[in-house]
Amino acid sequence: MAANRWSAAPTGSLRIPERTLPLLRDLVKAQVGLYYDDARLHFLRDRLVPLAVERGFDSLLDYYYLLRYDADASREWIRAVDALSVQETYFWREADQLRALADEIVPTLAKRGCSHLRIWSMPCATGEEPLSIAMALDQAGWFDRLDIELHAGDASEAALHRARAGRYGERAFRQLAAPLRERYFLTTGPGEWTVRRELHDRVRSWTRVNAVEPQHWGLAACAHVVFCRNLFIYFDSATVARVVTSLADAMASPGYLCIAAAESLLRLSTPFELQTCGPAFVYVKP
Repeated sequence: MAANRWSAAPTGSLRIPERTLPLLRDLVKAQVGLYYDDARLHFLRDRLVPLAVERGFDSLLDYYYLLRYDADASREWIRAVDALSVQETYFWREADQLRALADEIVPTLAKRGCSHLRIWSMPCATGEEPLSIAMALDQAGWFDRLDIELHAGDASEAALHRARAGRYGERAFRQLAAPLRERYFLTTGPGEWTVRRELHDRVRSWTRVNAVEPQHWGLAACAHVVFCRNLFIYFDSATVARVVTSLADAMASPGYLCIAAAESLLRLSTPFELQTCGPAFVYVKP
């Protein structure tokens, strides 16, 4: 039976009644957009079982009822999202889009008379992406020429806590050139670097935000450029379409949407057009 396969991993004394994992799957998708097909339900189980055990439950179904109905559910969702979030990122990831931002997109907007520019990185994970954006813009001298608001948001409070602290280990720098690390970071311990304050302060806000709740996005979503990379690979196509439509509704016009190379909107009907911007492909709201 599929239910037996889903509960095959050691879970201590915690019971996983039949259909509990599909119920949790549907609830997680509705709440935060993340989708786990049958082949990945074991990831959902492995991340939520420890939280249920910490709560003292003897059944994972009790944890579902907590998330679904309890008055304390909003607090527990913070812990659940932290557990479910994938925080694999690093500086200068998919750098072609960073170069396109500094060399093509910002100059185009400046020529159109844009003197106040807003950029949003969502999800920002532990901060490497918005700080890479800040480095690219600083290298090109744009902070001296334009008023640039750079905002960052993520669903994981734990990730945001690390981003606000600005401390990083060796793996975060595997694509960043040594001169950039020396310029923008200070060594603060064995194998640890802290971002210099002048760069960290370029990110004006680090905000907990749910990608499937556009009513709570705030002004950061009214951006000329949105980096929304490596999020849609965890969503089903219907959820991607909803989020992209909400982004198009919120963004300035023209607006530039940067998604990851592994992601595509070409099979969806969206307000964006895929265009070449220098070395990168970017979705553009006309």
